[in-house]
Amino acid sequence: MVRKKNFDRALAGTILMLAWPTIIEQALQTVVMYVDSAMVGRISAEASAAVGITATVGWLLNAIFFAAGVGCLACISRAVGAGDERTAKVASVQSVILTLILGVSVGLVAMAVSGPLPGWLGAEPDIQKDASAYFFIAFLPMLFRAAVIIFGSVLRATGDMRTPMLVNAGMNGINIVLNYLFIYETRPVSLFGFSFTAWGAGLGVAGAAIATAISFVIGGVVMTLALWRSQRGVSPAGERIRIDRPIMATCVRIGLPNAMERATVNLGQIVFTMLVARLGTIAVAAHTIALTAEEAFFVPALGFQAAATTLSGQTLGEGNERKLDDLIHLAVKIIVAISTVTGLLLFIFPNVMMALFTIDPQVIAQGTSVLRIVSVSEPFLGATFVLEGVFNGVGDTKAPFVIATLTTWGIRILFTHICVNFLGMGLNAVWVCMVADVIVKCIVMFWRYRSGGYKRGLVFERPLCREEARA
Repeated sequence: MVRKKNFDRALAGTILMLAWPTIIEQALQTVVMYVDSAMVGRISAEASAAVGITATVGWLLNAIFFAAGVGCLACISRAVGAGDERTAKVASVQSVILTLILGVSVGLVAMAVSGPLPGWLGAEPDIQKDASAYFFIAFLPMLFRAAVIIFGSVLRATGDMRTPMLVNAGMNGINIVLNYLFIYETRPVSLFGFSFTAWGAGLGVAGAAIATAISFVIGGVVMTLALWRSQRGVSPAGERIRIDRPIMATCVRIGLPNAMERATVNLGQIVFTMLVARLGTIAVAAHTIALTAEEAFFVPALGFQAAATTLSGQTLGEGNERKLDDLIHLAVKIIVAISTVTGLLLFIFPNVMMALFTIDPQVIAQGTSVLRIVSVSEPFLGATFVLEGVFNGVGDTKAPFVIATLTTWGIRILFTHICVNFLGMGLNAVWVCMVADVIVKCIVMFWRYRSGGYKRGLVFERPLCREEARA
């Protein structure tokens, strides 16, 4: 059982110090997502649906890179905590190899499925062409996406949260400017009392995709340079780029269950989207925009998750079990308090959030209703993020995979299928099923934490990834 703990201000300060750059990074990404959705939403509900219908597949593809990043982060953070700079550097080289292999292979798959994908997802015929074009263009620079995600994880493993934040902030700024130029046609603009003609390409949905693609190319190049110039012992500069079997095996062993978890959840999201698509274009637009609106309210949880992942890996490397227990207790306690407040705000102002992205009254009405429903799950979602971050940091990635599979498919998909196809229920029922999934998943994850199951097999004696992999 977990012992009763007192509030540790120093540890809380460390958690907050690592969390805040990721919170800002995620907040900036959310702002850009808001701007994207608002700009596209001003075109039409059909344009919003065209962008949103393939979003879950994009999450699935990105999940592969995030999983690889988790494997590298767990290995490197543990080595950093143990003071093993050589293992950290060699693990960084493995991240380069994974980026090249996964970036190219996943990119080829994305290009191959872009044409028929919207039809597979159940999109209505009038949006399929725009949806295919958006997906193809936005995910064309897949190698650069991989670099942004995986190399960002490597830097975070050392405690460098600031560099990924700055790189993503730059990407977001570029994306907003290019959106403005590429989506709309040339038009007169009044700003601060001055009137001028603003050039625009008038490309609509395709313009939003081009802006996204260019921002990822720039971000990938800058993140790669940041890793090569890192002064924290993980720069691959001067190293031979070759596979180190023991360390690569450790990264893959930790990352593979995480990849399976993300794949399972995202495949579930794809099926989920297909079920929502049966409710019509208005429902798809409301669903997509509401998901986007909600993201702002769990941004703090993402920051605490990143901090928990890094600190738990480093603490395991230090061999300090008591500090690990205190870390989890504090991080969960703080994020539940914060998420309770954000959930309350989401419940009070859902109509304001929806109005940021669309002027369609039907879309706003449906989105407002489902946002109030999901607001009650925010504290559960925050706790789940932090616990999963800890489990990933110590290398316990199998249990989250099993838990996510059971709740996603056994609760969210099964009951959504029943509600939509057998009971003829609408979008509100779909989101109730989603909330049930979140709450049950949190309860099971918390039980694993309280029972100490995530510690089984861990050795609190400054373990090194290279030695562990060869054992």
